[in-house]
Amino acid sequence: QVQLVESGGGLAQAGGSLRLSCEASGRAFNIYAMGWFRQVPGEEREFVALFRLNIGATDYADSVKGRFTISKHRVKNAVYLQMNNLKPEDTAIYYCAAQRIGATTWDSWGQGTQVTVSS
Repeated sequence: QVQLVESGGGLAQAGGSLRLSCEASGRAFNIYAMGWFRQVPGEEREFVALFRLNIGATDYADSVKGRFTISKHRVKNAVYLQMNNLKPEDTAIYYCAAQRIGATTWDSWGQGTQVTVSS
């Protein structure tokens, strides 16, 4: 079992920045990838960004490319989401997720952190 704890959400103005953090604990040694998703109440949860721990590769949703950057702590199984040039449409609950080696889906989720961007 992997536990994920997020932090860093809050309120920002349009054009501003926020940084989210997510640290994994428990059976974190067999994590293949960590990522971020977001969800607006009443809508589907959507992919934001991911980091493949074994090869250091990243991927982003088109809506955040060039504005958001996902990175990993040098030693710990922790990832960060630097969000720049925020837009009101980035307002959502952001969830950290992890996928174990050999899994075919994201099988661990954090509790979520609210990001609100005012215009």
